[in-house]
Amino acid sequence: MIFKNAQIYPIERASFIGDVRIENGKIAQIGENLAPKQDEEVLDCTGLRLYPGMIEAHCHLGMEESSIRDEGNDVNEMSDPITPEVRGIDGCYPLDESVVNARNAGITCVAAGPGSANVVGGTFVCYKTYGKSIDEMVIVENVAMKAAFGENPKRVYKDSKIKTRMNIAALLRNLLFKTTEYKRNKDLGKDVPFNIQYEAMMPVIEKKMPLKCHAHRSDDILTVIRIAKEFDLDVTLDHVTDGAIIVDQIKESGYPCIVGPSLTHKSKYELKAKSFSTPKVIHDAGILFSITTDSPVVPQEYLPLCAALAHKEGLSEDACIEAITLSPAKILKIDDRVGSIKEGKDADLILCTSSLIDTQNEIKAVFIDGKKVA
Repeated sequence: MIFKNAQIYPIERASFIGDVRIENGKIAQIGENLAPKQDEEVLDCTGLRLYPGMIEAHCHLGMEESSIRDEGNDVNEMSDPITPEVRGIDGCYPLDESVVNARNAGITCVAAGPGSANVVGGTFVCYKTYGKSIDEMVIVENVAMKAAFGENPKRVYKDSKIKTRMNIAALLRNLLFKTTEYKRNKDLGKDVPFNIQYEAMMPVIEKKMPLKCHAHRSDDILTVIRIAKEFDLDVTLDHVTDGAIIVDQIKESGYPCIVGPSLTHKSKYELKAKSFSTPKVIHDAGILFSITTDSPVVPQEYLPLCAALAHKEGLSEDACIEAITLSPAKILKIDDRVGSIKEGKDADLILCTSSLIDTQNEIKAVFIDGKKVA
C-alpha cells in the first residue's frame, strides 16, 4: 500500500507533501514521487494529512466497561492496599465499545491498568486498539507497575490500614525493602520461599519496569521523587496537578510527567490547582511529558481535545501533538515502534482533514499495523 501526495506530519521533523509506503505492517519507505509497484494499492491523499496514531500513556480503557456497573468494573482490586501481583492484562476487555470509540478517533495504542485505590495496584498493559484478543493486541505485557499516593488510598482504606500519607509511603517502602532482600537472597543462591508479590516487584527494583505513580498534590509528587531516589527506581509522575508549583523540583528529578486529566471538575481537594496551563509550564521547563485523559474519567476519544485545550492555554500546536504521539511513546519506551512516521516503525497512521487538535478535524481512516481499522 502506498499513500500518495499526503501532507505528512512525521513528528520528528517538519511536515511535507509526499508518499508513504507500507509493507508487512511496517512503514517501509517515505519520500516524494514514489513509484507504485505492480498491483500495489494506491491511496490518493491529495489535500489530506497523515499523522502517526495517537497514544495514551495512562488510562483504564477496557477495564471499566461502558454502560454497566460492578460486573464490568475491573479497575481496582480493593482487597488489600498492596497488590503488585495483579495484572492489567487479566482485567482488560478489548471488545468494549470504549475501545472502538478510541480507535475510531485515531487512538491506536494505550497503556491501561489498575486504578489508584491501592498503594501498589498491579501492572499496566500496553496494547493496540484493534483485535479480538488482548493477547494479540499487546505491545508490552507489563509496561509499568502502578502506585498511588494521596487522597485515594487514604479514602479507600481509612477504616483499616491507612490513616495518613505517612503510612502510604511506609507501606511502599516496606514492600521495596522486602523485595530487595528477597532478590538478594535469591542471587546468593539461598533457598527462598516463592513470593508472588516480591516476584512482581523485582523488575521495578531492577529498573526493568517503571513505577507508575499517581500523584496530584505537590507533597505527594515530592514523596514519589524522594522514594524513587532512595531506591534508585525509574518512575513516571502521573497526573501532576500541582506540577506548575514545583516544576523546578520535577525538572531536577529527571522523571517524565503524564499530565491530566484536566477536562473534569475539581472533585476533590488535591485537584485544586487543576489547569490546562500546566502542560505549557512543564514543557517550557524542558520536561518530557504527555497528556492523559485517564479514561474513562474523560472519554478516550477526547485525547486530542485535551491537547487542543492545552493549546488554548499557550502550548504550541507542535508540542500538543507531540504530547499525544511521540512523547507518550517515549515515556512507555515503545518509541522504537510507534509515535512517529519513520521507516521501520509500525504502520499506525491517521488520515484526516486538518490538525489533530482542530475540533473540526475529520478522521478519514485509521490504520494499525498497516490495516485499515476505521
